[in-house]
Amino acid sequence: MACARQPWCRVCTVLASLLLGGCGPALEELSGPTMGSTYSIKYVPAQASADRAGIQAGVLAILAEVDQQLSTYRADSLVSRFNALPSGSCMAMPEAVLSLVKAGEQLSHESEGAFDLTIEPLINLWGFGPQSRGEQVPSAEQIAAARTQMGHQYLQVDGRQLCKQRALQLDFNSIGAGYAVDRVAALLEQQGITSYLVDITGELRAHGRKPDGSFWQIGIEEPQPGQPVAARVLALDDLAVSTSGDYRNYFEQDGQRYSHSIDARSGAPISHRLASVSVVDPSAMRADGLSTVLLLLGPEQGFEFAQQRDIAALFISRTDKGFVSRGTRAFDSRFAKGAGR
Repeated sequence: MACARQPWCRVCTVLASLLLGGCGPALEELSGPTMGSTYSIKYVPAQASADRAGIQAGVLAILAEVDQQLSTYRADSLVSRFNALPSGSCMAMPEAVLSLVKAGEQLSHESEGAFDLTIEPLINLWGFGPQSRGEQVPSAEQIAAARTQMGHQYLQVDGRQLCKQRALQLDFNSIGAGYAVDRVAALLEQQGITSYLVDITGELRAHGRKPDGSFWQIGIEEPQPGQPVAARVLALDDLAVSTSGDYRNYFEQDGQRYSHSIDARSGAPISHRLASVSVVDPSAMRADGLSTVLLLLGPEQGFEFAQQRDIAALFISRTDKGFVSRGTRAFDSRFAKGAGR
């Protein structure tokens, strides 16, 4: 997803995936705009208990609901209304939103604070958010001030209410699109569809086989400008893929490059050589969040984090001689080069 200035531009991630293979005569495809980007769904229609129009209506309803709940670019969304509340406030939230908050809390804990759903003040400060005043390099004092309005530990779930002890501003862009993919996949399976490929703003999940018996295939994009080129091709079955990178959304000032991927611990964009990281997981939401975490942690700490937790991840780093990729043990065992799945 090329997400510069798009409403659902993810805080710390840029998906770099290239769909491979078109729709044959035995495949149905649904597509259209969503969340400032696009969605595409391919599936085997013979399995469906509902017709194409019914399935599309269900998909659009899910996408509209997710946008109304989580978009920080809509003043009437639930998250925007919560963000506008002062410190000490509580607001009733749907169970889905509360579950996302809890998932974010776990990722924040696992990453020792690098990942934080309350990072919105920093995103705006650096010029990448809905309330930004243009791309800029803020002062240390401005960063310190923004961080006083952050902290997942100041966010609490109390029954069906979400409460904040500081004037926190939430941003779900690092897990929201993956969550939407999981919701759409669940809808398809409820309709009896067991072979599909879902792509929402670049977050992907595949299940089953195509009519010719082959796996769904996706490409991990080489993190460089110009025409997309697949660095690796993966064959998927009942798995999701998310790729985070720092090469699509950034600005330059005084010869320095500033990525939209901001580490909540430092309050500044990442500055290491990790260009992109792809995560494969049964859950698109989890893959979405983990790819963000690993990009923030960087090529060494992130790789060790993934190894210790048996995460299937592919890291692509910049070197003086070009890009170098390496996969974790879990990734290499599942996707040996040339072996696909």
